[in-house]
Amino acid sequence: MSTYAPRHSPSAFSTPASTTLFRRLTWEGTVPLEIRVDSKELPANSDRGLECYYIQAPRVSYLPLLVPEIKRYLLDVVFDEAAARVIKEEDWWFESEEGNLLKWHWPIGLIYDNHTISQSTKPNAMQSVFTPLRLVLHLVSPPTEKLLLSPSAEACKQAFMGQLKEADFIRWGNTKRMTGLRKAEQDGLWEGIKEHNFDEYWRVASKITPTTAPTRSNSPPPPPSSTSLHTRPPSADPGSSGGPDRDGASSVRNVPARIYLPDGPVLQDLVPPVLDDGTMHTLGAFLAARLPLLFPPPETGKPNLAYALIQGVPVPPEAEMAWLGACMAGADGWVNVCVGLLREGARYP
Repeated sequence: MSTYAPRHSPSAFSTPASTTLFRRLTWEGTVPLEIRVDSKELPANSDRGLECYYIQAPRVSYLPLLVPEIKRYLLDVVFDEAAARVIKEEDWWFESEEGNLLKWHWPIGLIYDNHTISQSTKPNAMQSVFTPLRLVLHLVSPPTEKLLLSPSAEACKQAFMGQLKEADFIRWGNTKRMTGLRKAEQDGLWEGIKEHNFDEYWRVASKITPTTAPTRSNSPPPPPSSTSLHTRPPSADPGSSGGPDRDGASSVRNVPARIYLPDGPVLQDLVPPVLDDGTMHTLGAFLAARLPLLFPPPETGKPNLAYALIQGVPVPPEAEMAWLGACMAGADGWVNVCVGLLREGARYP
């Protein structure tokens, strides 16, 4: 896949260096994909020995954004000129190797992690972080009744922006930060995803995403000389002073988070960053409250029967939800917690 030279922002997004580091590590994550054209739909005179395309796809990207690159490969190597003239990109759609229709509006990393946890339920399945996710590309007859919308880049952009606005509302109780962005800034968020440009995306996202500045009451205030390291540009919220206390990760109303279960439902609930007793809300407490059979509370002394993946990383239970929301959320603003089942005697996959 094409790579893009990073462009550096002189402000470094006005966030602590460690926060920027984790955000960049999340952004630069990739997953291996094997994309095979359905053999029954290959045009006549196609080279049937080359219908598979391998790509290391960015986790934050989306399947419709890969289509132009896949199409160039197929036109250059697989299809003849006659097929190239009749092929219709808008009819393309993806299935998993098992025949499941893929959710094109999900980030590619989430699709991969969801597949990983689904494999954890199969006793004979081999788990490996290096296994490509095998996808089947169909060239005709999209199941429009299941796709809901055409899996185009423009429809994907609208779905992405909708997720950002929902995350904004869950965090702050309103969408003023998102709606306060100029159209060029909102378009810049999507262009950052399309071009896989970290700086272009975070130049705007830093205005709506909480900081990791310490906000606990027992934390000493930062010295005046370091204030610029712990704040970001003033919020689009007219009532915001732009200070770290208001825009800090621990000051949001809730962390946008969803739980994905193997071949099961998606769970969404309000996730406050701080519990009623004043302690930080951790991933372990979050999972124990919602899935106590898989993640028994510590006082029971029972071992966990499952593990949590966020951005492909097994996350320890003591990780704070506020920090995860600021550093390991997807580009759409959501912390996607994929829950897989532990094999006997295993700690992590």
